[in-house]
Amino acid sequence: MSDEADTGPAAEPAGNRMSALAAAASEACARGPAPVHLWKPERCGALDLVIKADGTWLYEGTPIGRPALVKLFSTVLRRDREGYVLVTPAEKLSITVEDAPFVAVEMASEGDGAERSLRFRTNVDEVVDVGPEHPLRFEEDAAGGFRPYLHVRSDLWALVARSAVYDLVDLGEERRPGVFGVWAGGVFFPMGEAAAWRS
Repeated sequence: MSDEADTGPAAEPAGNRMSALAAAASEACARGPAPVHLWKPERCGALDLVIKADGTWLYEGTPIGRPALVKLFSTVLRRDREGYVLVTPAEKLSITVEDAPFVAVEMASEGDGAERSLRFRTNVDEVVDVGPEHPLRFEEDAAGGFRPYLHVRSDLWALVARSAVYDLVDLGEERRPGVFGVWAGGVFFPMGEAAAWRS
């Protein structure tokens, strides 16, 4: 971190800092999606902001109660090599993300097999259609189950909420011997070994 981060933004009262970040994010997004990949601000620091595994955003240990503010901050979220940051043209602030930064809370399906379309809505109201540009990935968890993730944008993913996981599994099929998965957007996404899914 730079010295400027310690003597500049960190010295601001917490409320002022959040308001300033919100104003900068709003201005940066005024003309459309924020081009966060282009921004390389010299001023860097850290923000006591945690995105919990369930999608809750905490600032200084307290949930951010305004959904519109969470949505706004989500538009200037980026993942760098060092971790997750909120970035504007003037400032980059590191934050903590427990699992994935988003949660896919709702799923809609249309069609069958290779012709199926799957659409998810995230907790910040982004709508994502599964396919080659927005794949699904499945990871084994510590309990021996699995956790599905949806690619949202750049290097940002959404954990599929448990309620949508059941719907997703219901659409699964054995494409070839031993492999269970789901079709979406013309792509077959393997979930795992078929034997584990047979009742």
